[in-house]
Amino acid sequence: MSIYLRDATYVDWRTLKFTSGHLRVTEAVPAELDKEDRVLDCRNRLVTRSFACGHHHAYSALALGMPPPTQAPADFQQKLEYVWWKLDRQLDPELVLLSALATALDCARSGVTFVIDHHSSPNAVDGSLDAIAGAFAEVGIAVLPCLELSDRDGPAASEKGLAETGNRLAAGKPCLVGLHASFTVGDELLTEAVLLAQKYLSGIHVHAAEDAVDQETTFSQYGCRVVERFQEAGVLEFPRTILVHGLHLDAGERAILKGSPAWLAENMESNLNNRVGFFRAEGLSSRVMLGTDGMHSDMMRSAQAAYFSGIDPERVDLVGAYSRLRRVHDYLSENGFSGDGENNLVILDYPAPTPVSEENFLGHFFYGLRSRHVESVIARGRLIVENKRVLTVNEEEVLALTRAGAARLWRRLAQ
Repeated sequence: MSIYLRDATYVDWRTLKFTSGHLRVTEAVPAELDKEDRVLDCRNRLVTRSFACGHHHAYSALALGMPPPTQAPADFQQKLEYVWWKLDRQLDPELVLLSALATALDCARSGVTFVIDHHSSPNAVDGSLDAIAGAFAEVGIAVLPCLELSDRDGPAASEKGLAETGNRLAAGKPCLVGLHASFTVGDELLTEAVLLAQKYLSGIHVHAAEDAVDQETTFSQYGCRVVERFQEAGVLEFPRTILVHGLHLDAGERAILKGSPAWLAENMESNLNNRVGFFRAEGLSSRVMLGTDGMHSDMMRSAQAAYFSGIDPERVDLVGAYSRLRRVHDYLSENGFSGDGENNLVILDYPAPTPVSEENFLGHFFYGLRSRHVESVIARGRLIVENKRVLTVNEEEVLALTRAGAARLWRRLAQ
């Protein structure tokens, strides 16, 4: 089956060059025109590469709008303890599945067709990664999952997590080895995680220096800073490794990262929400991509937040912010992950009040475009959203299930 985009204005995602004409999109090898082929009228529409998320937390989807904790957190660590660590312990297999479905729906509506996810459900580990991948696939979204490991729930939980991760990697399914952060991961678990990544040529997906507590606890317990510890353990040897946040890094750590093949994922809205600081790319390589940290699934919004919050502290410009948005494609391509090819497209219905051209596209992207302008989405050559309607699943039925699941989760949290 082919999809024909008639009279489209295609915006090259790398060069931003505009090309007008007809586009043919296929799932794999081009086929002859048949009765199942689709033709979409794209007059006055912009067509470009769909988006990918460099760091997500699908498990947090059912937290949207939930009651606040009974005790207000005074700092970042208490926010973890009172909110997120309390929530992830209450997740059961059904809630893991529903969280993934809710996130995948949100991605589809936002024109996001690939997600690098960082999952946590210490009391529902077995089968969790396959369940997440299955839920995303049902909606039509590709995912690179991992299971967040730490020592905060005891050795039995971390051993289960290592086994779940190893089983998926052994089966040849895409997966990273996930860790929470240096300050919650002991030396034994860190070593086992690195050995697992080495065995299967994977990488580590880990929060790094999101808050000062990560640096303070790491130095107190191990006599070094976060990135120094990761370098010593071998975390930074993998080109598939992703460090997340990287706010509280000194010049030495930035130099170490720059000299390694590891990547860094910026999540500005989450940083603002947690009051942990502002991201600065100073001293880092160009291997910086954008994520949402579970705040939402709208990568246009994340790019705009990265730009506006970075104008003062790091003098980021439109080109730099847009480059970070698109660098996740390079991460996936360079590391051999499938599902994020050129047949992933978003069709934007953007009735701008002023002319749109190659010269001013970035101005429109950061100041005018919103996820509400996503009209249709093509994922791996397959039409998954048409005229703002998700085609792959019954959205009303899924949302009814997720709402019921959220209510059940909230009751558990209130106990």
